[in-house]
Amino acid sequence: MLQAGIVGLPNVGKSTLFNAVTRTQKAEAANYPFCTIEPNQGVVTVPDDRLAALSELSKSEKIVPAAIEFVDIAGLVKGASQGEGLGNQFLANIREVDANVQVVRCFESSDIHHVDGSIDPLRDIEVINTELLLADIAAMDRRKERNQKKAKGGDKEAKAELELLERLLPHLNDGKPASTLEVNDNEAVLLKGFFLLTSKPTIFACNVSEDELAAAREKPDDHPHVSAVKRYAAETHGAEAIVISASIESELIDLSEEEAMEFLSALGVSSSGVADLIRSVYHLLGLRTYLTTGEKETRAWTIREGMKAPQAAGVIHTDFERGFIAAEVVAYEELIALGSHVKAKEAGKLRIEGKDYVVQDGDVVEFRFNV
Repeated sequence: MLQAGIVGLPNVGKSTLFNAVTRTQKAEAANYPFCTIEPNQGVVTVPDDRLAALSELSKSEKIVPAAIEFVDIAGLVKGASQGEGLGNQFLANIREVDANVQVVRCFESSDIHHVDGSIDPLRDIEVINTELLLADIAAMDRRKERNQKKAKGGDKEAKAELELLERLLPHLNDGKPASTLEVNDNEAVLLKGFFLLTSKPTIFACNVSEDELAAAREKPDDHPHVSAVKRYAAETHGAEAIVISASIESELIDLSEEEAMEFLSALGVSSSGVADLIRSVYHLLGLRTYLTTGEKETRAWTIREGMKAPQAAGVIHTDFERGFIAAEVVAYEELIALGSHVKAKEAGKLRIEGKDYVVQDGDVVEFRFNV
């Protein structure tokens, strides 16, 4: 299962957000630096309103949503790349995850200590990114030195890596993450093998106060901290910024779905910021969902973006992939609008797709196979 690491400075709301996302109290959330030392891990179901609608259509006995894993990683401080604070441990933990959720404090509070004594989201982001860049630069300098020796001996792979490193190192030294370096397909394969911290896809979570959530969600450009983070995320990472309130989300942990909606409605918001965050992280990881439905269950199946029908069938069982014949496919929206597979077939919306079909997010699928 793919993992998303929740990262940021100490006391920005990482552990509170982790508890909210996982609907647990696994992570200690305290008003002092490094209250998280060992990373907390939790499996999170991906909110998907399509499942309930399909379940109603098929009269399913149960619903099985998609899931991903979140990891609450120790807070990073300036100098982490040189081992300051829990730097070495932080960097090792972040290297193991597949994507980053960088929590950025966008609220003022005299009750919650900030390690730098004031609220400045862009400064906080730069601290994180600088340490990740410095760690990557140091690792790539060592890699370049090793490859120079190998290349002199005629090693073709070492020469290819050196050519990439000649472009990558100046890019990193200019303060740009590896994820924004333009590469061809062959270079992309090499770059993936470098396991760079700044090559991981990133989403920014703007943590606002309870009083500011409704306005910040409705008009993020009017919130000075949120607008600054959204602009920075887009310009430097080509990334998304989601507005959440970790303190509000933590209040929802023990509430039923109906009680949670009443609570949010009283605050002037219609949906959970955490639900939006989970869905965004799921897509950030390059994951997509196809759906199956019947009397026994309605289920969301997780696939990689671009996966073809036989491989998607293999997610259910390897026999499905090995004996794949065809896939009966109808788009979720069309199935719901028409009301049944029979009517979808009559309307010509139920298609028979072969081995080269790329499964789309929201496809409702039934596989034909023979083993």
